[in-house]
Amino acid sequence: MKIINIKTYILGVAVLFSASSCIGDFEEFNQQKVGGPENFYADFKAIVDPMKDMQRGFQADYQLATNLNADMFSGMFSTASQFNGGTNNLTYLMMDGWNNRIIARQRDIFNNSIVIDDVAKNNYPGIDFTATFAVKKILKILTAARVSDRHGPVVYSKYDTPNANGVTDFDSQQDAYNNFINDLTAAISDLQKVQNTPATQNVEDKAVVKRSDLIYGGDIAKWAKLANSLKLRFALRMSYADPAKSKKYAEEVFASSAGLISDNSDNALISVGQHELSFIIYSWGDCYIGAPIIAYMNGFKDPRLAAYANPATDPATFVGGKPQYIGIRQGIDLINGKSTYGGYSQPAARAAGGDYFSGTDGKFKLFTAAETWFLKAEAALRGYSGAGDVQTNYQTGISQSFGEWGKSSDVAAYLADNVSTEAPYIDPKNAANNILAGDPQLSTITIAWNNSDSNEKKLERIITQKWLALYPDGPEAWAEQRRTGYPVLFKVRKNDSGGLIGTDQMIRRIPFTNDTKNSTFNYAQAVQQLGGPDTGGTKLWWDKK
Repeated sequence: MKIINIKTYILGVAVLFSASSCIGDFEEFNQQKVGGPENFYADFKAIVDPMKDMQRGFQADYQLATNLNADMFSGMFSTASQFNGGTNNLTYLMMDGWNNRIIARQRDIFNNSIVIDDVAKNNYPGIDFTATFAVKKILKILTAARVSDRHGPVVYSKYDTPNANGVTDFDSQQDAYNNFINDLTAAISDLQKVQNTPATQNVEDKAVVKRSDLIYGGDIAKWAKLANSLKLRFALRMSYADPAKSKKYAEEVFASSAGLISDNSDNALISVGQHELSFIIYSWGDCYIGAPIIAYMNGFKDPRLAAYANPATDPATFVGGKPQYIGIRQGIDLINGKSTYGGYSQPAARAAGGDYFSGTDGKFKLFTAAETWFLKAEAALRGYSGAGDVQTNYQTGISQSFGEWGKSSDVAAYLADNVSTEAPYIDPKNAANNILAGDPQLSTITIAWNNSDSNEKKLERIITQKWLALYPDGPEAWAEQRRTGYPVLFKVRKNDSGGLIGTDQMIRRIPFTNDTKNSTFNYAQAVQQLGGPDTGGTKLWWDKK
């Protein structure tokens, strides 16, 4: 394991307006001369660069900030590396020096936001950055939500307004989620306002968004769709904790003119150049595919499997002399580590539009069309107005996912399969890890929609397919698994938590680390808001099922 440090920009005082010929995106506005020539000769680099850094920050220090916690707990990933002698997060011994990167990365992104605010105020007075600030707000919400879904309480609304004593307060997770919803609603309104202005207005703002946008290339309408889609995600997340607000917020989404990410052409993928998983997996050999996701995909005969993983290379895993797909179970005795399990299947992410894990043109997945349709399916199941038909939404979610991974020609047969279920897990290196047919750790859910099923069985079918479609977004997959209980995942065999995390209950959150306890963040307040001890066994606010 290695540590990747992302350089942060140190923005000094510079001449920000120039009388030289205009460059880049401002050429298209040069002849209009609206508001004076100074508006078109500025490069706005002092805003563009930290905006890009905010987006790149989602994968910064990825191994510690995400891969060795949420990714692993989601059931999508595992490891053959015996970190800390094989006793670590994966066996429920919470690694303080790993998990402290979660909030550290939030600080990086939020501090870039503060830089942008200061530069806009001090160096670009009088320029309206409404759309830029709306995009920045969405990035902050995404960041804070990922932190909250791991820790619970989160420093969000008060991040840049500490108390008089220098201590910064947390938002409870309940307050944070309501703030996320309200701020997304405001961002949607702002984006639509700018989107609807004539081409000769807000030219600086639109150009800054275009130059700094690593997701949509400056398409403001798509940012509004992303914000509305995130609002739906958060509305459903609170479905058990606050059913009335969940319904209210979701119905606002369906009534919004902003629309939703309903087609893969609108997917939110950050262009990151080299994806950090490219070296974590293929150079360091520290990340393998998880046993649960392979068990489901093997059992379902899922055509996406070849896009999600590479066949195992260890002859001991072959069947009839042919390579198979086999994942590593989380929370086991890895015996001799990579020398034992190093030939199991590696993760891949070969999408129709390119390799997400590319070392040169990688994409970091934030939100895709498939998730929208599964959210709509659950909302329809719950009776929310405007959600549409449950079965249609469910099947469209699968179809969109198959399209994302270049498997559209196989979707009809998959949707009709009412027999296949999750496959048993056989570990040829240690039979003690096997999960055989009839074990309650194996789901019996099938693929084909059945209107006669109970609502709970329908929910399991929706969330199981949603989980498969979310790959490789481990944090979102883990959050939904905890919220709903689906998909059924394998329990750890080796529990080193000292009784703080139940094997059957499974890990519910990541404890706060010493860095946070000793920081200017109000840790005592956060523990009070948790409603339980600061351990991995305490449920989050939305974890109420």
